[in-house]
Amino acid sequence: MRRVMVRYRVKPEHVRENEELVREVYAELDRARPDGFRYATFKLGDGVSFVHLATHDDEHNPLVEIAAFQRFQSGIRDRCDEPPVVTELEEVGSFGHAV
Repeated sequence: MRRVMVRYRVKPEHVRENEELVREVYAELDRARPDGFRYATFKLGDGVSFVHLATHDDEHNPLVEIAAFQRFQSGIRDRCDEPPVVTELEEVGSFGHAV
């Protein structure tokens, strides 16, 4: 099982745009319902930082097949003050956590 965290900070004027692009990803995921895939996005307390958590069963990331995710990624560098940093996660323990 692969677990990944992505963290980045958007420019304040792009927060609303980023949120809308993220919502479009979730709408498409809801229609596609890829097996063995869990995904969550959080906006942090500063109002401009975002964290995405993804878990999938194998090395294939179903997000790459989601058109809305491709649109989200296409302008991410322009929207960001701090570009995305991808971190692999190794679970030590969890309780009732879906991602």
